[in-house]
Amino acid sequence: MYINYNTVNGIEYGTLTNSVRSGRKVGKSDRVYLGRVIDKERGIFKSRDRGLFTYDLKTNTFGSVPAEYETPSLQRKTKYPRRAALVVSFGDVFLLDEYLRKSGLQQAVDAIGYRNPDTLKALLAFYILTFHANCHAEDWWQLTYARYLYPKAQMASQRISEALADIGSEDAKRRFFREYLKFLEAIRPALVSEGIDDGVLIDSSGLPNAVHFPLTAVNNHNGVISQEVRLIYVVQQHTGLPLFFRYVAGNVIDVSTITRTVAELKANGVNTKFAILDAGYYTEVNADALIDAGISFMARLKSNFKVYQRAVKNYLSGLESKENAVIYNNRLVYVKCIPCRIGKKEDKPAYAYLCKDMAMRHEQEKKLIERAGDESLSGADIFDDLQKQGVFVLITTRKVSKDKLLPLYYMRDQVEKIFELCKQDGKILPVNVENENTFRGHLMMTFIAAAVLKLMSDKLSKTSLTTESMFMILHEQHALVYDEEFITTEPVKKMNEAYKAFTLRCPETITRKAT
Repeated sequence: MYINYNTVNGIEYGTLTNSVRSGRKVGKSDRVYLGRVIDKERGIFKSRDRGLFTYDLKTNTFGSVPAEYETPSLQRKTKYPRRAALVVSFGDVFLLDEYLRKSGLQQAVDAIGYRNPDTLKALLAFYILTFHANCHAEDWWQLTYARYLYPKAQMASQRISEALADIGSEDAKRRFFREYLKFLEAIRPALVSEGIDDGVLIDSSGLPNAVHFPLTAVNNHNGVISQEVRLIYVVQQHTGLPLFFRYVAGNVIDVSTITRTVAELKANGVNTKFAILDAGYYTEVNADALIDAGISFMARLKSNFKVYQRAVKNYLSGLESKENAVIYNNRLVYVKCIPCRIGKKEDKPAYAYLCKDMAMRHEQEKKLIERAGDESLSGADIFDDLQKQGVFVLITTRKVSKDKLLPLYYMRDQVEKIFELCKQDGKILPVNVENENTFRGHLMMTFIAAAVLKLMSDKLSKTSLTTESMFMILHEQHALVYDEEFITTEPVKKMNEAYKAFTLRCPETITRKAT
């Protein structure tokens, strides 16, 4: 038995082969494909089925590669050697690294305690700066300044999977959040409106995927059927920054997750005093649980609750009056505060705010009249429905002035903005992982990426740049690689605008560190 080596397109492959003699002829049989040759002397190979592994011909045994082993970059055997890459993309990696360190957020990332810090830093930069799948991470690392900033990073696909499995562990998650919550406390605004402090926004979003593990389940969300995992995010009310995340199986409904979410927040040191919830989270049982836990809340009521029905029945006819008129976001809204009782026994005092959005009413009115025409209905037939168009009811355990009510409630849009960051710039979708372990790490990386992008987006609010445009422009600033230093190319106007927003100066030269 021997290993037959064969080079295809400049890449060497190995096949375990057994020689068989038949008369005067010697043939080959029982071939076992070993895959690409990584290290011939140490017997290290890589294949799609086995990943990275060792094979000992003397003992005919397969083994695992030590965790600390660094996979060398792919070198094709060609007639003419490839020229060295002496120009790398520089600006985006440089600015991100400087910002993470100077803002103090890098300390929270380091608290994860991954055994190879360079891999963690390079992987986070890859998540933030690119839209590519993780299988392209090594190519990106090779051609950017990240290769020199994080020289010990292991960016091969298998190493990334191992890193994600470790980063997503419960221990790593708790280590990160201990430091991250300290970071948020340090940047917390000194003044908050309406005397409501430590407010949080809670919402969930589906992550459609075809990964087969127990969390993937069929979900019916607003009539849309999909195979998904439900991701729950908690966002700080006054900063709009992601505060915490949880995930549940796709078929778990929102109302059953709120108490556990609040319990996890408390266990991690976040004593929530006020929560703004989506309508899907409100039930009488949840209202009791939140109030008993000392948590005030605000939520929109669905029309099937008694409080909603009573408010509409008793107060809708007189809602459109001078004293109830409020202007919000260039829209006229009528708002009336109605004291009420909530909870399973209706023994908890609260306030129902009956609202009618006139702009929304006119939009829905048009649709209703069009439907009446299609169905040959008279004005009398649709009169009662017309009165309810644009009507909604907010419930809150704290009395809020009418002019502050809607701005406070619509702060929950910040959760949607965070989900948008995750799904677009933070590349949480598509879910492209092997198992639940790597999925947890993927969620951790996208959470951190979302926090970084939100912080940087706030810094860019007074400029002409977005995080996406900024990184795209800075990616085109390069550095020339010399033996002892890097020489950066001249930044153009937009690049200088980005550096100025983060109070950074682009260096002309950077001394290379010995590796």
